[in-house]
Amino acid sequence: MKPIRTLKVSISGVRGVVGDSLKPSLICRFTRAFATYVGKGDIVIGRDTRRSGEMVEYAVRAGLLASGMSATTVGICPVPTIQLAVKNRRCRGGIAITASHNPAQWNALKFIKGSGHFLNQYQSEELLALYHQEEFNEVGTEKIRPFQHYSDAIEDHIREIKERIRPASGPRLRVVVDCCNGAGSVMSPGLLRELGCEVIELHCEPNGYFPRPPEPVPANLTDLKKAVIEHRADVGFAQDADADRLAIVSEKGEAIGEEYTLALCTLHILSHERGTVACNLSTSRMIDDIAGRFGCPVLRTKIGEVNVTEKMLEADALIGGEGNGGVIFPRVNMARDSFVAMTLILELMRERGQTVSQLTRLFPAYRMDKAALGIHPHRISNLIDDLAVIYSNEETNNLDGLKIERPDGWIHLRPSNTEPIMRVVIEAKDQATLKRYQAEIAEKIG
Repeated sequence: MKPIRTLKVSISGVRGVVGDSLKPSLICRFTRAFATYVGKGDIVIGRDTRRSGEMVEYAVRAGLLASGMSATTVGICPVPTIQLAVKNRRCRGGIAITASHNPAQWNALKFIKGSGHFLNQYQSEELLALYHQEEFNEVGTEKIRPFQHYSDAIEDHIREIKERIRPASGPRLRVVVDCCNGAGSVMSPGLLRELGCEVIELHCEPNGYFPRPPEPVPANLTDLKKAVIEHRADVGFAQDADADRLAIVSEKGEAIGEEYTLALCTLHILSHERGTVACNLSTSRMIDDIAGRFGCPVLRTKIGEVNVTEKMLEADALIGGEGNGGVIFPRVNMARDSFVAMTLILELMRERGQTVSQLTRLFPAYRMDKAALGIHPHRISNLIDDLAVIYSNEETNNLDGLKIERPDGWIHLRPSNTEPIMRVVIEAKDQATLKRYQAEIAEKIG
């Protein structure tokens, strides 16, 4: 049997290419395994706008019905909204149908616990074991439960944000928002208008036709940069397909990099209150610099939202997230939430009376490069082990792959949780050092 290489099972869920590795039978089996794992009760189902979403949702529904589960559907909905609905409605769990930043031909199941958090590594392994054992809950016709629709999920999310984050008074800001025709399209424009902004919508049709690659990195934000300049906007916001990550374009039409999203939000929160910050190993040292100004500790975790949220719960962290544009502010949602991030950044701008460009000058000018290398998954582990030996005389961290720490920067290599690739993230104090590190790693990898 030919091995399927486009299927990825990890703490980020089950991802695959529709029609290749991600087929209705597999989707239904994983759903039945999840239903068996969480036990009898209500499950929330939501999806992003991918054209395959409806097919995947029907397969999920079939799996839940076969297991005797009741289900609440929210339709096209951002992932952080689904997570909040699971927690607030005290459901047994949730299934978010989205491949996040992956290309349009991919789709995925993200499994959510009753707390609103994703499954951790241990729980994901338990679920996978159930999937392989195929010892699922079974019910007859008389125990098949009806579905119900929860139509207020987005309105409830907006209300939570407005109640728990009080935007500062200030000028009416003009905002261009690029939702990539993803799940953010059904919420972002409305939230921004309720926050008192003049909104210019860009790619806000929830039709599943992605006009750009969904990952909101600078290279993919050409249209947003042009729109900010054309409309003389104060800021541009970009989301990925499931709206848990946020990137920013300045009033000058410059994509400042997704690392600044968490940095700006952390600056704003710590300016008002001191507390612990948590982020993953690949997040910029800007976080350490900000926390250091206020005498606050920073805790580092493995990559993956659930790893950060578990550390935040353990340490009662005030704010946290990941450098990919994911902000976690527990007072609203213990999940990466781009809508919370937009609200905090707008409040920061209004409160300080500063532009995005002025705010970025408050941080050290680090240089960062993020690369994805198409290396066979089985080779990645051996390669990282070999590099650990090579760099054994330096300060290293093997919590997640291999991170090499230096006074003027760092290098982090690890297998991806979402794609069959190796990620290499490098940060340095200047461009010359960054290029030197890039050449060094390229030579070592060969």
